[in-house]
Amino acid sequence: MVGADMSLRVRTGYQRRYDALTGGVVRFGEYVTFIARAIGAVPYTLVHYRKHVVRQVAEMTFGTKSLLSGGGTMGIVLAMSLAAAMMLGVETYRGLQLVGMTSLSGMLAAIANTRELAPVVVAIALAAKVGTGFTAQIGAMRISDEIAALDVMAIRSIPFLATTRMIAAMVCVLPIYMIGLLASYLATRLVVVWFHGESPGTYDYYFHLALTPTDLFYSAIKAVVFAAIVTLVHCSYGYFASGGPEGVGQAAGRALRTSILAIGIFDVIFTFGLWGLVPQIPGLGL
Repeated sequence: MVGADMSLRVRTGYQRRYDALTGGVVRFGEYVTFIARAIGAVPYTLVHYRKHVVRQVAEMTFGTKSLLSGGGTMGIVLAMSLAAAMMLGVETYRGLQLVGMTSLSGMLAAIANTRELAPVVVAIALAAKVGTGFTAQIGAMRISDEIAALDVMAIRSIPFLATTRMIAAMVCVLPIYMIGLLASYLATRLVVVWFHGESPGTYDYYFHLALTPTDLFYSAIKAVVFAAIVTLVHCSYGYFASGGPEGVGQAAGRALRTSILAIGIFDVIFTFGLWGLVPQIPGLGL
């Protein structure tokens, strides 16, 4: 009798693990399918839902989820960029001071701020401020059967809800990215030149030597792609939300964690893909 109970418990444990594994694979497939359908529907969305895209751009620019005014995203990006760039300036100068090469601070500031710091800061701010709003909004529509109503009315819910927001985020992220990039440049220069007394001419010379239009273009590409990734992740979690208001709140938290992890992974991929495994520094022959 005892042996039979132990055998039943073992089989039940294995069955639970198997069900959890298969359930996770199924959910992952649903999210991948959602993202693929959202990206593939870009031409359809621009043709059939262009007015809704414009409405989303206006909402993200001046509305409750605004990037540029009223919503607070601008202040978040400025504060994060200033703090991160100042620490970058401090550690860059301290590290170069150990080897007697503080004159190269401008070069490292141009490379690090442009290639890594500015796109990542803007993406994280977008996820925290705008992405969670997308999850909550679409999740509320899911639990109130509004998405089912869209399908009944022959409105393709994924392009209408996700692709329109993705396009709007990719358009609206560029101005705030450029402002965050400028703030990071100014903060790093302030630390190195004003606090540490480095020669402003030397700093500016190496800064402009290392900063190229190609780097700025690649950095902008990273910011736009990160905006698309953040939007798709948050919209997908909202689209598949369940369990009432509590489930929507949990979906927003999981979406934020997933988007930050995705930003880190794709940042490494894009850095190696755009600048290569052995990057070169313009003007220095390195």
